[in-house]
Amino acid sequence: QVQLVESGGGLVQAGGSLRLSCAASTRKFNEYIMGWFRQAPGKEREFVARITWTGSSTYYTDSVKGRFTISRDNVKNSVYLQMNSLKPEETAVYYCAAGGNPFSESPRDYSFWGQGTQVTVSS
Repeated sequence: QVQLVESGGGLVQAGGSLRLSCAASTRKFNEYIMGWFRQAPGKEREFVARITWTGSSTYYTDSVKGRFTISRDNVKNSVYLQMNSLKPEETAVYYCAAGGNPFSESPRDYSFWGQGTQVTVSS
């Protein structure tokens, strides 16, 4: 079992930045693909970014490319999401997740989830 705890959410003005963190409780952290997802009220959970086991490869949904950066620290068992130039439509609960498929953006391929952290972007 892997427990994930997100932090770093909050209220930010449009154009601002936030850095989300996710701490994992497993010693096998480097065996998991890590992803970030978000879910706005009334909408389905959507993929944001993922990073492979060593951090050598990352992938982003088109709408965040060039603005968001996912990274991980396998010593600290943590994954991060740096979000720049935030937009009001990106207001959502952001979740980190651990899985095993390095090519998937589907929530179904991620086995463990954090409780989420709220990000609110004001206009």
